[in-house]
Amino acid sequence: MLTARVLPAFAIALLLSPQATRAERAADFYVAPGGNDSWSGRLAVPKADRSDGPLATLEGARNAVRRLKERGPLQKPVLVLVRGGTYRIAQPVLFEAQDSGTQAAPITYAAWPGERPVFSGGLPVTGWKKGEGALWTAVVPEVRDGRAYFRQLFVAGRRCVPARLPNEETFRAAGPGVPLKDRNAARKDPASKTSLHYQDDDLKPWANLNEAVVVVYHSWTTSRHRIKSLDAKDRLVEFTAPSGWPMGWWEKNQRYYVENIREGLDAPGEFYLDPKSGVLTYHPRPGEDMTKAEAFLPGPEELLRLDGDPAASKTVGHLRFEGLSFEHTAWTMPKAEMVDGQANASLKTAAVHFLGTRNCALERCEIAHTGGYGLWFERGSKDNRAVQCHLHDLGAGGVRLGETTLPSQPELQTERNEVFNCFIHDGGKVYHAGIGVWIGRSSHNKVLHNEICDFLYTGVSVGWSWGYAPSTAHHNLIEYNHIHHLGWGQLSDLGGIYSLGLAPGTREAYNLIHDVLAYSYGGWGLYTDEGSTDMVLENNVVYRVKDGCFHQHYGRENTVRNNILAFSATKGQVIRSRQEEHRSFTFEHNLVYYTEADLLGGNWSKGGFFLDHNLYWNAAGKPVTFPGGLSLEKWQAKGQDVHSLIADPKLVDPAKGDFRLRPDSPAAQIGFKPFDISTAGLTGPADWVALPKQVQRPKMLLPGEK
Repeated sequence: MLTARVLPAFAIALLLSPQATRAERAADFYVAPGGNDSWSGRLAVPKADRSDGPLATLEGARNAVRRLKERGPLQKPVLVLVRGGTYRIAQPVLFEAQDSGTQAAPITYAAWPGERPVFSGGLPVTGWKKGEGALWTAVVPEVRDGRAYFRQLFVAGRRCVPARLPNEETFRAAGPGVPLKDRNAARKDPASKTSLHYQDDDLKPWANLNEAVVVVYHSWTTSRHRIKSLDAKDRLVEFTAPSGWPMGWWEKNQRYYVENIREGLDAPGEFYLDPKSGVLTYHPRPGEDMTKAEAFLPGPEELLRLDGDPAASKTVGHLRFEGLSFEHTAWTMPKAEMVDGQANASLKTAAVHFLGTRNCALERCEIAHTGGYGLWFERGSKDNRAVQCHLHDLGAGGVRLGETTLPSQPELQTERNEVFNCFIHDGGKVYHAGIGVWIGRSSHNKVLHNEICDFLYTGVSVGWSWGYAPSTAHHNLIEYNHIHHLGWGQLSDLGGIYSLGLAPGTREAYNLIHDVLAYSYGGWGLYTDEGSTDMVLENNVVYRVKDGCFHQHYGRENTVRNNILAFSATKGQVIRSRQEEHRSFTFEHNLVYYTEADLLGGNWSKGGFFLDHNLYWNAAGKPVTFPGGLSLEKWQAKGQDVHSLIADPKLVDPAKGDFRLRPDSPAAQIGFKPFDISTAGLTGPADWVALPKQVQRPKMLLPGEK
């Protein structure tokens, strides 16, 4: 059913059949590793005399379709089939308005049935030689000759670590370089953001400080810095560009580490690239044979770019990319620019970048080993879809929808895009604040049936305005997603789903959220922040989070109903921070089940909220109490939870994440309506649904666990 929605009938038949003869009859053009862009591309294999055959590149196929369109408007869908293999990309493959299909005649670039074409920006590293000890070396001519520098290495399909100190943990600063005497003034003073005092001999005047990077942890971000100077006497390091927050703002002895220094090359999986000699030194992981293992340095920051101009009515439309892989993109480290920010929303590129597009799709594609975000719909992109895509090993986040500003012209506003049934995981490898799916100032989007996990910050973020300004992100649907294993104790102030600003029509429903661990404060499940308003949060299951299953910093008239909230480790199960005159939220028909912390945490003394028809249970056998230690009866006397119950909800096995209700559950008494959370996450073919089970990770321990 899903396939029928997005593929023309002839392509359905093609993709269901692995037979080459059938594929040859269906396709209009072919691309193959042994092809030639001077050939017609009409043949799947070269002629015996090599006078004709398939094309060699995606650009060649695009150009062939352009020539086809020059003969007149397309009368039928066009299909380009790409054989398996690796295609090297030195610069982004660009599709413009002239490359568009139509609703009746879409243009599809698809993998040959059963094969995997990989479009890689990777520069192969060859000529490895055994070095001292466990190390291996290779010369990178582009670096030796001063033509390029690389900050990533991928060996045997895995990201390697720029040689760093310390290896796993972090250093602790002795304090900010500029004392925080006036915190408000410090926010406006660049000098307060450019230096740190370090402890003992954590930093030293290493030989190649010029290319070293210091990664500094703030609260919900990390900043990356090049070193301007190092004063060993005063133990002061000064950076070439500021961070977004004053040093020492969140904690005096803030965390940081240093990467890309030869002296840190002391652990398997680490590498160092000498900027002068071009010698790449690598410490192989166990089992890696450098005489056989494939090794790549990254290429351009973007691999595929659809670039329309909505202001000039020149959009890119009705293009589909199916079954293709995009791998190995770079990130840059400017000396004079700030590299910081919430959600790393300041990044300007993505491995696959849709700008000014209409009705385009990325289906069953893979995006991996990136320097930044994987996929971005922006600048007036409307009605596009990412379907059953696998995004992983991401330098920042997975998918971005929209921008941090909302253009006044409707044609330039990004809206009505969909991220459906995608597996998005293992992000924040370079920019730690990257998000699984980020929706900025964009409306009417759908984020459905995705599995999002193993990020250092938030899973899904929606909205990009602080306070009660007019809405710039509304009617967004975040439903049926499985979101888990976030934060990993590295960043703070994060959530499974995070929202900002006025958001009428926005709904978060049927999401399964668990294992969310912040460094200090935060680590929430459902998090309505900074003016979140007119949202509905219902039929979600949230459990095993650090500081609260639901937390509202401040907002207005949100509805939180028919959720199961369980096992927040600290602060409380439901948190309310700022007290305001209006109603913050209505909380009703929810089941709250816990063993640690309080039921309600934060500020509840001045009203501005309404709780009723809820079922509460402390499974540790302790009394259920309300703010100020009130009993249910005294709490009800204040007009709250008048029809609520304190009773065991009779869940099947909550300790193992099974929150189904037993037949004798009293939940019906408070109007709770059972729902099937097993449908959250990936859907479709069995091998696709089972893919997340292949990811191995350590157990996430919440506070108090061993």
